[in-house]
Amino acid sequence: MTSNATRESTRPAERPRSGTLLAVEDLRTVIHTARGDLKAVDGVSFTLDRGETIGIVGESGSGKSVLGRTIMGLHTTGPTTTISGRVMFDGRDVQSLGPKDLRSLWGSQIGMVFQDPMTALNPVKKIGVHLTETLRKHQGLGRTPARERAVELLDLVGIPDPRRRIDQFPHEMSGGMRQRVVIAMALANEPALLIADEPTTALDVTVQRQILDLLGNLQAEMGMAIILISHNLGVVAGRADRVAVMYAGRVAETADAKTLFADPRHPYSEALLRAIPRLHEPPHVRLAAIDGAPPNMVQPPVGCRFAPRCAYAQEDCRTVLPELEPAATGHLFACHHPVNRGEN
Repeated sequence: MTSNATRESTRPAERPRSGTLLAVEDLRTVIHTARGDLKAVDGVSFTLDRGETIGIVGESGSGKSVLGRTIMGLHTTGPTTTISGRVMFDGRDVQSLGPKDLRSLWGSQIGMVFQDPMTALNPVKKIGVHLTETLRKHQGLGRTPARERAVELLDLVGIPDPRRRIDQFPHEMSGGMRQRVVIAMALANEPALLIADEPTTALDVTVQRQILDLLGNLQAEMGMAIILISHNLGVVAGRADRVAVMYAGRVAETADAKTLFADPRHPYSEALLRAIPRLHEPPHVRLAAIDGAPPNMVQPPVGCRFAPRCAYAQEDCRTVLPELEPAATGHLFACHHPVNRGEN
């Protein structure tokens, strides 16, 4: 990512290249509102190995972003929120860490690309300050080396004339450039885990490819694990080793990417895949939409939360909440009446 001299002096100590890095166990995030308790994340469990990428997909409101923030420790138990379950990162329980330990974890061990670059940057601080303060805190760099590293990071993520841009304020940059700055900040300390919440949402398709290639190259070099949160199933299909489909705060289905895209078992996964535009279809063909809307998570349905929108729903779907059941090794789905039965 940087010149050889700077890189050798600032890069993290060599990390293990294999083994489990992250274990999420029955994680629940309940937000207390005036209308009642909102179950934003409701019993999510998964593991992530070093160097592995897991894609988290689903509609808006499915709990993807709240899951990412809870894993990072940005949501903690307090007057407005209750967190239960465990998040074990590299052998440490994130939920048990105090504010000081969390601050040392953020940026150095866990990086995050926030979905909205407009609000992720402080409008009264120059771009250079956003980058250099994390470099100076976590790597102990002096003012000049930190500034040089910041320039290199901006150049790395494709920002033209980085020496001039580093002295600009966020409002002087386009939304796409601000998104690239956020990505540069997340990658600055080469974290062991990167949580990328819609990392290419404000970028055109050419730059999307460049950023995703950049993440892939850094992952291969550093053994970095990635949680890739996206609405774009095409991005997840080409970049993730495994995929978890979320609906209404729960994991509806999870499998390796190839299996899930070739043989979805949950009706929601099937519906998401049907909604993808196809290049071979003639112009102006109506896209296959999913009828209805996600449920109110203050008062979710008693049974399967997708049942009100599901073409395959039967009486037991409306009364009994399904749990994740295996279809094959590593392929789990939460459905009483899965699609494609007998085709594995």
